[in-house]
Amino acid sequence: MIYFILYLFIEVMVTTQFASMLGGLLTFFEIIITAGTGLFLLMNFRYTVGQSMNMLISGQMSVEEFQKLSLFTLLGAVLLIIPGFFSDILGLLLQFSFIGTFIAKKIFKFKNKTYTRKDNDDAIDVEVIDVDTIK
Repeated sequence: MIYFILYLFIEVMVTTQFASMLGGLLTFFEIIITAGTGLFLLMNFRYTVGQSMNMLISGQMSVEEFQKLSLFTLLGAVLLIIPGFFSDILGLLLQFSFIGTFIAKKIFKFKNKTYTRKDNDDAIDVEVIDVDTIK
């Protein structure tokens, strides 16, 4: 709850500062353009996820990186739709994966989970032989 109140305070302060410098008409156009950009990103989100899935399947990306990238791309698009300069700045920054990863590590404190394989003496090793390849 404290983060939400802090966000609202920063949003109001940044928006009033930029709006007073730019004026009402340019602020209106900025809101329309960034909302359109956010909608465009949401509409094309499935293609972004598809490209990330291909990278995940080919081994160029881990599952955790895939989840973070997808989450931050989606969150950034939603922030672009919300009117306000601070949310637009955050939304644009979250579209870049290295910034999203940095934010995740610093603010959300994601921990990298490492799994170790324990050797089990009770496990049975199996070799599968395809019958068609023998002939």
